[in-house]
Formats: sequence, C-alpha cells, structure tokens
Amino acid sequence: MATTASLSPEVLAKYEPVIGLEVHVQLLTNTKAFCGCSNQFGAPPNTHVCPVCLGLPGALPVLNERAVEFATLAALAINCEVRERSIFARKNYFYPDLPKGYQISQFDKPLAKNGWIEVPTPEGTKRIGITRLHMEEDAGKSIHDGFADSATRTYVDLNRCGTPLIEIVSEPDIRTPEEAYEYLTRLKEILLYTAVSDCNMEEGSLRCDANVSVRPRGQEKFGTKAEVKNVNSFRFIRSALEYEIERQIEVIESGGRVIQETRLWNAHEGRTYSMRSKEQAHDYRYFPEPDLPPLIVTAERRAEIAKQMPELPEARRARMVAEYEISEQDAQTLTATQAFADQFEAAAKAAKSPKRVANLVQSELTSRLKLKGLELEESPITMKGIAFAADLAEEGKLSSKQLKQLFDAAFENGEDFAIVYEREKPQQITDPAAIEKMIDEIIAANPKQVEQYRGGKKTVAAFFVGQVMKLSKGQANPALLNELVTKKLDS
Repeated sequence: MATTASLSPEVLAKYEPVIGLEVHVQLLTNTKAFCGCSNQFGAPPNTHVCPVCLGLPGALPVLNERAVEFATLAALAINCEVRERSIFARKNYFYPDLPKGYQISQFDKPLAKNGWIEVPTPEGTKRIGITRLHMEEDAGKSIHDGFADSATRTYVDLNRCGTPLIEIVSEPDIRTPEEAYEYLTRLKEILLYTAVSDCNMEEGSLRCDANVSVRPRGQEKFGTKAEVKNVNSFRFIRSALEYEIERQIEVIESGGRVIQETRLWNAHEGRTYSMRSKEQAHDYRYFPEPDLPPLIVTAERRAEIAKQMPELPEARRARMVAEYEISEQDAQTLTATQAFADQFEAAAKAAKSPKRVANLVQSELTSRLKLKGLELEESPITMKGIAFAADLAEEGKLSSKQLKQLFDAAFENGEDFAIVYEREKPQQITDPAAIEKMIDEIIAANPKQVEQYRGGKKTVAAFFVGQVMKLSKGQANPALLNELVTKKLDS
C-alpha cells in the first residue's frame, strides 16, 4: 500500500483517531420502496422504471410494507429502539441520477435509534454505538466509463431509483481501522443472518462511507474530519483509514491544517485524494414528505416482526462453543455464513465427535479453499463428507497422512470425500504382528531415543510412532500403533 511520508511509531502514538461509519444497505424486497417496479439487479438499463420512480408529475409514492418489516427486523437485530412513529422527509439536491430532484428519506424522526454492536479488540470486547437507522430510497447510477464517448459523456441508469435502503450510522466510537473492519464484518453477518439484504458490495447492495479525524491523545474535542467515499470492500476501508490517519497526522505535524472535505479511495495507488471541499454543511432543505403519512410501527407489530428473528451470529457462536466443545476460533469460522453453520450443526449431530469435525474444517478444509480461491459454499467436500471423514479418523480407520491424501484427491477431482474414499479405499495395516515387526526395526535403529524414553522422557514415544508411520507409508492403524509402541518401549 502506498503511504504518506513514513511517520515514526512515537509520532503516531501522540494522536488518537476518531472514526464513524455510515452504511447504506439495499433491502432484499421484490419491488421498490414506493412503487411496484422490480427490485432485481442486472436488468438492461432503464427498464425497471415507472412514473413514480422517475418522479413524473402527479405520480404518488406508496410505501412498501415488506421494506418496513425488513428495516424493523434489522433495527432490532442491532439492538436499536424502534420508534412507534417516524416521519419520511424530502432531502433536496440536484444530480443527474436523481430525477425528482429530491430523495425520500428520514431526517429528525428516524425509524430507529440508540443501538449497538459488540466487536473484539486486543483489550477485550468493545461496544460500538449506533446513532440511528433510517429508511430511504436509492438514487440512480451515473456511469462514467465503458462507452466510446465516455471521455465527454456520462450515461445514467435509473433502474436503481427507488430501491429501498436503510442507512445505519455509527457513533464516533471507533478508534482504529481494525475496529472499523470488525464492526463492518459483524454488521454484515447480522444483516445476512436476518436475510434483509444480500450485502453484495460488488453490486452496491452494501456501501460504506467513513468519517475520520485525529486529535492529540487525551483531548476531548474532535479534530476536523474527512469523509472517505468510493470504497468497495472492508479490506480497502481498513487500508483507506490507515492511509488517511497517517495523512492527517502528517499534515498537523508539518504545521498545516486538516481541511474538511470528501475524499475518494484509489485502491490501485493505495491512497485517498480530494474529491470536493466540505467547509459548509450542505443545505438539503429537509421538510416532511407531503405525499406520505407518518410511519406507525406499533408495539404489537414490532413483537410480530421480532418473532422472525433468527439466532444471531454471536449467540450462535457462544452456544456452539458450549454445546460442541469447540474453540471460539472454530466457532468463528463455522458461523461465517448461516448456511454453513446449519450444515456444520447437522454434520456435528450426526458425527461421533463434533470437535473432530470442527478440527477437520479448520485444519484440512479452509487451507485448501484458500489455496484454490474458493468460498466455503464452493467446496467440493460437503459437511456430510467432512463428518464421514471425521468418523473414519475417530475409529482409527484412517491415519492423518491418508486423510490428507484423500482431501487432496477430492479437491483435485472436484469430488466429495465419500466418493474418493470408496474408490481409493486406503489399505490400513491392522495386523499387530506386522506393526510390531516395524516397531522392532525402528527401536533397533534408535538406541539413543530408547534410552531417553526409559530414562523418563515419555514424550519420545511420539518419535517412534512417527518413524513407524513413515516406514508403513502412513498405513499403520494409528490407535493400534500408539498402543504397541508404548507396550514395546515399556517392556
């Protein structure tokens, strides 16, 4: 990553970053927020439009009930207080992809407020406050490249106009780029578990703007903030914040003044650059939307929506750690998506050892997925296949070497574990006499290690097990081998 002039750790330590995040989330409704147009991504430009989302005279908005349900569910999932009465407003500004000249949003009376998400930090769990969650509609999309005349013309696709959004605004509680990354990761997990959005950043379903400033450590007053936009992955948001924090500290240390502005992130160059100054707050001239009545979400309706709440990621992780005796790191991997967690739990309940299933996922599966550039759901080995492999290992029918070879073959051929196992069925040596013969050979060749063992260093037994396993080309039955090695060395 390109950086500003290198700053020493001592200089960086003098300052404290203050970060707040604004996250826009497209809701996964079939139709748009205020009309019956399709809300599906990827249609030919300007085909999912009507008089309402085009803002034609006389066209009136009608609120999508499903959007309200999804917004309320999301608000409850991030511990917000849902207002019984909220107000839609007109946010006025002019841009080519906003045909009405205003956006229907919420201003001083949003749907929900005062929420929080907990994130892990090196010092322990930290609670990040959420100021508000409000509903609004999306604007269209300006397309600045991809056409023969893009150097002189901008094209506009209005399919996205009117797509239902929620905006989730955090408190300025975030102090490091890593905390910002963890906050966004946990927020995305929660939204995916509730199924209110697909959170696809490539398609614009989830977009994030970051506000960042620095101040001398110990100072209460905030510094001048810059807004960083145009960041399309959590990893890039973390990198953009790292760069921007150093840039601002360098400006202050060199005697300059940080300017309030909007900056864009250039991932290729690894730096932010100025888009426009923001010395004055933009006057959006908010006023209540005259064509929509107040939104009423009664206590009874909130209770009905709350019944749809699934078990959320953090609660599920805690339960799985207790129920399956797995580590927190295992639980984190296994709950990465709701579907994968469901598959693991089904496999764990069917397997002889849930812990061994989790270990195989961590030790054998994830490393191969990373190497191949695959997501969990693209794995050729299903969770049922993992459970089958775990049972074979638990019963001592497969050595760790054989297990690895079968996993490699499954990934090479794009086949599930059981198919590969049935075809290749590794022959395991289970004859005690044959194994004893190999043990005798290894003992005779390593008198020094025998002396160490009999002198009280019992851990040396693992050396003999490893040597016999190597001699047998991984085919000796592990459980029987361990038993016979100990018996031979003790005799």
